[in-house]
Amino acid sequence: MSAATTTPAAQVSDSGPGIPFTRLVQVELRKMFNTRSGFWLMMSILIVAVIATLVVILFVPDSGITYATFGSAFGVPMALLLPIVAILCVTGEWSQRTGLVTFTLVPHRGSIIAAKAAAAVLVGVVSMALAFAIGAVGNVIGAAVNGLDPVWDASFKDLLLIVLANILGLLVGFMFGILFRNSAGAIVAYLVYAFVLPGLLGLLAALQDWFEKLQPWVDFNYAQTPLFDGGPSGEEWAQLGTSGLIWFVIPMAFGVWRVLRAEVK
Repeated sequence: MSAATTTPAAQVSDSGPGIPFTRLVQVELRKMFNTRSGFWLMMSILIVAVIATLVVILFVPDSGITYATFGSAFGVPMALLLPIVAILCVTGEWSQRTGLVTFTLVPHRGSIIAAKAAAAVLVGVVSMALAFAIGAVGNVIGAAVNGLDPVWDASFKDLLLIVLANILGLLVGFMFGILFRNSAGAIVAYLVYAFVLPGLLGLLAALQDWFEKLQPWVDFNYAQTPLFDGGPSGEEWAQLGTSGLIWFVIPMAFGVWRVLRAEVK
């Protein structure tokens, strides 16, 4: 009797259609926006872009009213906000104790993690595109207010490289979220990585000649600098890949392995 009752259920489970990955991404996107804090965090990205554009128009000298200036103005806030968005996207399952429900409804944890990563990257790309659009409007308005011709000194390639740099920063934040599974801990770890560690490694490179040559190969932040300076050379792409392996790929793989094996409560 027991076998007869369990066999049909097993057959239905095995033969039933799985949840499409696109639906998982849609759910993760909805979860990023459907809370008040999440909504205003997303809105803060656009608000910061608008404020940065106004600051450039009001306070930058006429010679500095260029599209590249607007891009630099909102680049730093984006580099801070987008990784936090990625961190909260990951840690929400543990900080809000929804992981048991999520992983019960979708037992394949790898699919959930991939959907979270895709949703975070999608938000990052759209946010950067909107910021670039706001910067373009600001460049036109700033030039008109100051009686200048608009200066478009950033090519499409430059914009793509800036997007790539910000997406890499976002993914590093995602990696810290996977590793710590705690919002506060992951955010602190990212701030140390992004704002404290570069200074320490730069000081070490200034004091030790051997590390000055090694730094581009082991410092992921340093290796990303050419992305903002017209594009890396072949060797610089290799340095970016090597340092990324150390600071992103290996920790990310370890974090995913822990999530796949961890007991969800």
